[in-house]
Amino acid sequence: MGLKRRDFLKGAAALGAGAAAGFPNIWIKNADLAFAANGEIKVGVLFSLTGTTAIIETSLNQATLMAIDEINAAGGIHGMKLKAVIEDPASDPATFAQKARKLVVSDKCVSVFGSYTSASRKAVLPVFEHYNNLYWYPTLYEGRECSMNCIYTGAVPNQQQKNYIPWLVKNFGKRFYLIGSNYVYPKEENNVCKILLKQLGGEVVGEEYVPLGHSEFASVIQKFKDTKPNVIFSTVVGDSVVALHRQYKAAGLDPKTMPMASLTTSEEEIAAMGGEFAAGHFTSAPYFMSVDTPENHKFVGDFQKRYGKNKVTNFVSEPAYFQVYLFKQAVEKLSPKDIAPPTIRKAAWGQQYQAPQGLVKIDPKNSHTYLWPKIGEAQASGQFKIIKNSKEWVEPLPYWAYPGEVCTPNGMTQKKA
Repeated sequence: MGLKRRDFLKGAAALGAGAAAGFPNIWIKNADLAFAANGEIKVGVLFSLTGTTAIIETSLNQATLMAIDEINAAGGIHGMKLKAVIEDPASDPATFAQKARKLVVSDKCVSVFGSYTSASRKAVLPVFEHYNNLYWYPTLYEGRECSMNCIYTGAVPNQQQKNYIPWLVKNFGKRFYLIGSNYVYPKEENNVCKILLKQLGGEVVGEEYVPLGHSEFASVIQKFKDTKPNVIFSTVVGDSVVALHRQYKAAGLDPKTMPMASLTTSEEEIAAMGGEFAAGHFTSAPYFMSVDTPENHKFVGDFQKRYGKNKVTNFVSEPAYFQVYLFKQAVEKLSPKDIAPPTIRKAAWGQQYQAPQGLVKIDPKNSHTYLWPKIGEAQASGQFKIIKNSKEWVEPLPYWAYPGEVCTPNGMTQKKA
């Protein structure tokens, strides 16, 4: 789909006039911004390669690029190759927004794969909604959102906490200490945890948030000792995960009596801290590197062949990988002249793919993904022993913990009548 100069100038003039008149949210038809031409389809890759969350986001970047290269090696889509335009937003939400705008407006990417934290997703969504482009988000998140300009392939709370919190209460007790990084995701996930604990007769004995990149947990660990929770529920992210685990062990705390139960600790953070610091703690996620499926064996083998025999896969690199294939399947349904974000979005609804974790599907009702929840216990080897596995895929319910709210067909959130 070519871009006519007069159409571009007309759109640019309209945007400039709208901004000058005080209407910065004027929409431009994305057909004027994103297109497939010259034998290639441009896609953005927007994961942090530097900064505090690079410890995990680098693996999302790698998995995305591996899928893109595999698709290109197999002939591309409609004979066209995917061209990845890579940006490093450096773990900073404001930079995420800046780079997202560049990928959409300057680079004319037809879709962008990106983000780990909810803070960065929240920062870029206005860009994609303003320009009617499409963002593919592979990370577990807090729900309560259903943007028409985002495809969500990570877990929402009902796919991580619904069975996890009851299991923790049954096996360890009802007294929880909540510790998280200081941004929207940990706070919202902890709200869900508190809702479930209340239903189970549980108790929150402490709740604390630390800045992103925080590395000194002495005072927090002293509070663990003072309050003696049965479970430490952790939504700490990035480099801070490594520091927390190492200082927990150095303080002589025992996961047999006071385990850390996380939504955010993966094989990647364990590789950075050392398996002995993670052993005996728990994570709930749809995917672990130890999943025993033919698709996962191939995924892990190909990933290690490409990036090194000691590299690990994790619960966010896996959806970062399979969402590129869901994108491919959606684009294959379109004729080359019709490739644009709105048509890709509609074509993506209902798409299924045999992912490493199992068969996944994009729900056309809310653009989230059917997944396979699991509970894993970290081992000294650095891998997780899967101790609880869903018997069937689980429907994504982004408003599950808030039954008075719904996701509407146009992507807006509203209260139930």
